[in-house]
Amino acid sequence: MESQIKSDEDFIRLAIAKAMEGVNQGESPFGACIVKGGEVVSCVHNICNSSVDATAHAEVHAIRDASKKLNTLDLSGCVIYSTCEPCPMCFTAAYWAKLDKIVFGARIADACAIGFTQLNLSCQELKPFGSQVKLVGDVLKEESLNLFQHWVLLNS
Repeated sequence: MESQIKSDEDFIRLAIAKAMEGVNQGESPFGACIVKGGEVVSCVHNICNSSVDATAHAEVHAIRDASKKLNTLDLSGCVIYSTCEPCPMCFTAAYWAKLDKIVFGARIADACAIGFTQLNLSCQELKPFGSQVKLVGDVLKEESLNLFQHWVLLNS
């Protein structure tokens, strides 16, 4: 686990930095950190391309990693920080892992606008199906959008 960091912005910046590492390795511009008690448990980027696994989104990868490190499927007490609003698959994984809160930068609509084939359903739209997870969006949104633009430039 890494040293304690205080703010949502600090954790989103870690996710952005991790996503940038992924972009530089040929992955898409998504990163996620899982934090428990102010300590980073997992900070990863998408590995869909390198793992040849369409489900290896940053959030799912972070949940898998945190569950292994904490030796539990129940991530109650944890917060996930993501460079982009989780897609329906990732939101559902967060729900099943019992994460307390999802904090994100860019929105699903932003990812769709640059060409990602996400299902354009926001986490807020999925919440009425029974989730109690807290949602905090648009944290360092511009920095997350800059990450998208960097990816677009590298891939054009």
